[in-house]
Amino acid sequence: MDRAKSIQLLNKAVADELQSVHQYMYFHFHLDDQGFGPLSELFKQIAIREMGHVELLAERVLFLKGDVEMVSAAPVEKIIEPEAILAKAMAMEEDGIRFYNQAAIECGANADAASKQVFEQLVREEEGHFDQFEKQLDNIKRFGLSYLALQSFSSASSEGEEKAD
Repeated sequence: MDRAKSIQLLNKAVADELQSVHQYMYFHFHLDDQGFGPLSELFKQIAIREMGHVELLAERVLFLKGDVEMVSAAPVEKIIEPEAILAKAMAMEEDGIRFYNQAAIECGANADAASKQVFEQLVREEEGHFDQFEKQLDNIKRFGLSYLALQSFSSASSEGEEKAD
């Protein structure tokens, strides 16, 4: 096994995941500020899951006796429109899926089955994130931005009811 190659792939994944955390938290803040609570919360929760991915990848790098490079892959894009946010998030997830599939193949060819499994797990999880974003974008296209506003209104109403109990 070529540990250096696996470490390089894992550290690229760390950078990509850190960039996702930063980007998704930026989206979370702006969506929350616009009053789109449920969509904002989705981005916050997925950012937290992406932090878990960073941890998983870092643990593997350290097991291989490498050093974890905590550098984001790209700066945060300043996008604040909900449809554009979801399109960007879907593109990021697609890029991650493509890279993780390729990294799994490379790790397998490099006789690093454990790193291959890490990348395969990430593929499954990123596909789930993509699906969540795609459903939200489809609903916005079908029902307009009122879809998000109505979600926020009903969620605020239920929170008020819980506090009154």
